[in-house]
Amino acid sequence: MRFYRFITIALLSFWLISCASKAETESDKSQNSVDSPAETIARAEQLFKQREDLSKLREAVKLLAAARRLDNRVYEIEWQFARFNYFLGKQATDEKESEKAFEDGVQAGKIASRVAPDKPDGYFWYGANLGEQAQLSPITIGIKSIDDIRAAMNKVIEIQPDYESASAYVGLAQVEMKVGILGGGKPEKAVEYLEKALELSKNNTYVYLHLGEAYLATGRKADAKKQLEYLLKMKPNPDYMFEYKECTDKAKKILEKRF
Repeated sequence: MRFYRFITIALLSFWLISCASKAETESDKSQNSVDSPAETIARAEQLFKQREDLSKLREAVKLLAAARRLDNRVYEIEWQFARFNYFLGKQATDEKESEKAFEDGVQAGKIASRVAPDKPDGYFWYGANLGEQAQLSPITIGIKSIDDIRAAMNKVIEIQPDYESASAYVGLAQVEMKVGILGGGKPEKAVEYLEKALELSKNNTYVYLHLGEAYLATGRKADAKKQLEYLLKMKPNPDYMFEYKECTDKAKKILEKRF
C-alpha cells in the first residue's frame, strides 16, 4: 500500500513540475512576442500611412495608446501619439472624437517635451493640437492658449527651424490670422512668418495655401493668386496625399470665390 502511495505522489509531483515548466515556457513565449517600442512604432507608422482610411488612423492611435506606460515614458511613443491624435482630430467627423484626440495630443506632446526638452517633436505636436483645440473652442480655449502656442512654436524654431517643412512658422502665422479675427492679430506678421517658411521649405502645401490667405488679408490680391495657382500645379508628396487634397480643395474654393 505504501508503495502505491509513493508511486502516486511521485507521478503527481512530476505532473505538477511539467505543468509549471510548460507555464513558464508559454510565459517566456508571450514575453518574447511583445513588440519593442521601435516595433510598435513601426507598425503604427504603417497604419498611419493609410490614414485616408479613418479606421486605419484610429487603429494606429489605439496601438500606441496600448504601448504607453505611466511609469516609463518613451519619447518616441509619446510624440508620435501626439502626432497621430492631431491627424485623427482633424479627420474625425464626430466633434467629441476630435476633442478627445486633440486633448490626448496636447497631453502627450507635453510629456514628450518634458522627456526630451532638447528635441522639437513634443513642442510642435503639443502646439499643433492646442491650436486645433483653440479653433474648436475659440472663446474658452483659443484666447487663453495663444501665448502657449506661440511659445511652443518658437521653441521648435529655436531647436530646428525647418522641422516638418518649417511648419512651426505656419503655426505662428495661423495664430496671427485667427487672433486677427478677434482683434490683436496682424496679417502682415503672418505674411512675414510664411515667407520665412517658404525660404526654408518649398514643398509644404500649407505654406502656399496660408500665404495666399495672408496676402488676401493684406490686400495683395495678385500675390495671393500666384501662391494659390502654384499650389494647384505642385507635384504632391505621395506620403502627404490627404493633406495635399485638403489644401488644393481649399485653394480652388478661394480662387473661385475671390477671383
